[in-house]
Amino acid sequence: MHYFSCRKFILPLLLLGLTAAGQSTAAELTAGKAKAQAVCQTCHGVNGIATLQMAPNLSGQVEDYLIIQLKNYRAGKRQHAQMSIIAGMLTDEDIENVAKWYSSIKVTIELPE
Repeated sequence: MHYFSCRKFILPLLLLGLTAAGQSTAAELTAGKAKAQAVCQTCHGVNGIATLQMAPNLSGQVEDYLIIQLKNYRAGKRQHAQMSIIAGMLTDEDIENVAKWYSSIKVTIELPE
């Protein structure tokens, strides 16, 4: 097949893939927000701003970091009474969606004068 003929087929496939990826991200964010509302908001807030003094803020956190830490809690590599139980109830998909949700929240930093 000629190079220019291939381009006619490849470009539409790439655009279709990007569109599907964008839709997937929206679905993942929706699922992540729903899961955060169901199991995370009591301590971390649905917006990622902790409601408890000793709980960390999750908004704007790095997605991969959140995934690794949740999987570590679930596997028992990281210990915390509540987090170990909650992470144990989460599937890999739940963890990825929650991490995508919290990491997608934009954080603004204001330095003191």
